[in-house]
Amino acid sequence: MSTHADQSIPRRASADIRATEVADLLARLAVLISKQSPNTEASIPQPIPIRVLLTVEEAAERLHIGKTKTYALVKTGEIESVLIGRLRRIHIDAINSYTARLASQQTTMTKAA
Repeated sequence: MSTHADQSIPRRASADIRATEVADLLARLAVLISKQSPNTEASIPQPIPIRVLLTVEEAAERLHIGKTKTYALVKTGEIESVLIGRLRRIHIDAINSYTARLASQQTTMTKAA
């Protein structure tokens, strides 16, 4: 008949063996990690590609004006837009063209005054 003390010795030895195995595996893992050269491609953030076609809301944000005003400018043709299916998109060049026209109109008005 075995006693409780007899059963605890194998369990304790088993736990010690497992702890040793885990420590050994962690040490090996640390060596492997330290030997690897850092992946420079993964660590350098890639630039986000510049979007060419914007939603009306995105164009409004870029112009720092309201969405309703931007829709009105699109409706009057002051800002050119295209339809892709049912989606209305504004080319980035249309925004640049609109702002350039605004600047030249204001310069002309200032010189005339």
